[in-house]
Amino acid sequence: MSGAGGAHLSRPGEVESAAGGPGEGCDLSGTTCPPHPAPLGTRGDPRRGRRTARRIALALALLLPLGAALALWRYAAALPPLDLTQAAARSTIVLDRDGRLLRPFATADGRWRLPLSAGGVDPRMLAMLTEYEDRRFASHPGIDPAAILRAAAQWLTHGRIVSGGSTLSMQVARLVEPRTERSLVQKLRQMVRAVELERRLGKAGVLDLYLALAPYGGAVEGLRAASLAYFGREPARLSFAEAALLVALPQSPEARRPDRAPEAARRARDRVLDIAGRRGLITQAEAEAAKAEPVPTGRRPFPMLAAHAAEAAVAAEPGTRVLRLSLDGRLQASLEALAAERAASAGPDLSAAILAIDNRTGAVLAHVGSAGYLDASRRGAIDMTAAIRSPGSALKPFIYALAFENGLAHPETLLDDRPSRFAATYAPENFDLTFQGTVTARRALQLSLNVPAVELTEALGPARFVARLRAAGAGIALPRDAAPGLPVALGGLGITLTDLARLYAGLARGGAVPDLVRRLDPGETRGPSPGMPVADPVAAWYVADILRGAAPPENALPNRIAYKTGTSYGYRDAWAAGFDRRVTIAVWVGRPDGAAVAGLVGRLVAAPILFDAFSRYGGEPEPLAQPREALVTTSAGLPPPLRHIRRDGPKTLAATLSAPLKIAYPPDGARIDLGLSEAGSPAALALKALGGVPPLTWLVDSLPVTSGARRQSEWRPEGAGFARISVMDAAGGSDSVVVRIE
Repeated sequence: MSGAGGAHLSRPGEVESAAGGPGEGCDLSGTTCPPHPAPLGTRGDPRRGRRTARRIALALALLLPLGAALALWRYAAALPPLDLTQAAARSTIVLDRDGRLLRPFATADGRWRLPLSAGGVDPRMLAMLTEYEDRRFASHPGIDPAAILRAAAQWLTHGRIVSGGSTLSMQVARLVEPRTERSLVQKLRQMVRAVELERRLGKAGVLDLYLALAPYGGAVEGLRAASLAYFGREPARLSFAEAALLVALPQSPEARRPDRAPEAARRARDRVLDIAGRRGLITQAEAEAAKAEPVPTGRRPFPMLAAHAAEAAVAAEPGTRVLRLSLDGRLQASLEALAAERAASAGPDLSAAILAIDNRTGAVLAHVGSAGYLDASRRGAIDMTAAIRSPGSALKPFIYALAFENGLAHPETLLDDRPSRFAATYAPENFDLTFQGTVTARRALQLSLNVPAVELTEALGPARFVARLRAAGAGIALPRDAAPGLPVALGGLGITLTDLARLYAGLARGGAVPDLVRRLDPGETRGPSPGMPVADPVAAWYVADILRGAAPPENALPNRIAYKTGTSYGYRDAWAAGFDRRVTIAVWVGRPDGAAVAGLVGRLVAAPILFDAFSRYGGEPEPLAQPREALVTTSAGLPPPLRHIRRDGPKTLAATLSAPLKIAYPPDGARIDLGLSEAGSPAALALKALGGVPPLTWLVDSLPVTSGARRQSEWRPEGAGFARISVMDAAGGSDSVVVRIE
């Protein structure tokens, strides 16, 4: 019951909770009471305690990531700025007109790192790469939390690292900032850099960096270099087996190098194929078929097409990393193989050079500088398209072109091929030591007769002929800088294969010699080159029509291309140059050291290469269009002045050459004051001769004067006294004087 004061009386067996007993309903025996008081805050309701524990766990779950994020932010802020300078370094590459690789060059530190973007890679290979290396590459921000947690769990479970949890972005971060040590701090650094890379470059930029920097063993870096090194082709289209191998190699490039550990490479490749099969990238049948493909056991050499042209382009523009030349890569490869094959069959130590020019634009389509760039026995490193050599009869067409242009002759003009003597001492002979008698200019040029060519040169004047070639842009070298003489008609001068090809391209273009185009910018198109005149259009067509009718070499079809051959004195150089309306091709064969080679004749050695080169160029040869002004007739139908060679042509040097050689200055017995008694350098003594047959040789006291070989020269004495001055000409004439120098 309750008292008046409302005091509560407990029932028997109960105690008040307020007294600190076991609580309401607690047996006094203590057998059902807790041995200790309940923890503070949980007394009365156990659910309240559980809620409190959850709140504490939630707080810790929130605070720990925030703290980690804060620590990561402070660590990232302490890192220096990301430097991509070294990562941007690429090999210099030289491409053909269509973007095909001709030749790559190693970087300054000897690495092969060719430029490449994801657009130039087989999409199936990219799918294998992301599926194998980083399945969530497209969605994560640079780090993959799920992959990191998985790697941590595997580490705790197995006591060792089973998977690294690295994303492609983290691998790129490691390649951009390589470190030798492996630690959690370095892993943290990679994570920070991975996020930074993705923010700066985006997914496409990160993937491009991986494709350019991934290691493949040794000095090979990047997918493009690896694809060329192991498979010999670009990565734009790879087989499943090839793609899988290139996916597997960067994880352990040295241990899995196919050229050193082919079995390890095969196992790694097959694991990638298994994953690709399980995840549906390829079928199981395709995976099994790919596993049956052999693994390459060696490395292939990098492409080295147009080695000489590529080196010249890099030397001209050393800072440019991608150089696009005018060359046609397929034609270049075909003509390089042709030059190597024919030089080898022609004999030891012989080399060959070929140049092909697009007649419309002047673009160089093929530049074969030797029979093999790496062939030391043939001095393959020497670019023979730029070597000055004697052309033999290869320049005769330009003598005839100049004669036609000046009205001295016509293709049907009659010329004499008989034993003749020019300038009193010069008596040329034909190659076969026979003479044909009276022939037309057409026949004389087709047979490459020497006497008619010299007769026309005399009528024109050799100096005028050489001047025309030089005016057209050809670099003509004369012996010891002598004045041009009649031997220039038969190869008594020097010219390069490049200039010879340009001159013949001028004939194909109606007489306008093109400026050569060797370099193209991306997307650039070239129009017709204006060029410099070597002949007027009618004269150029006359010569082309004559040369098109020349007898072809053995087993070749006639009347297809206009061509001419040449053989230098002593069988040192064999030449052939030909053209149609589309293209001009010039060929040289010989020894780079200039040694004589028995049987080295242009028609027998160089001409077959020329015709083979035209067949490899492809298409049907196109003859030149006939100008309306051209006179097509027979010898009898010509105007009387053109039926035989004109004798009233331009004045020549014949009168001068036939005069006796004489020293005009200084006179014999003269005393000449050159200021030798005064301080300072003495004056030079002028030397002058008249008559004779150049080149001239000046001598003082039987010693040659280095600045001689001309009618006017000079000599600087070393002291006072008497001096005997002599001069000799090419015909053996001489004259001497004695003077006193003061």
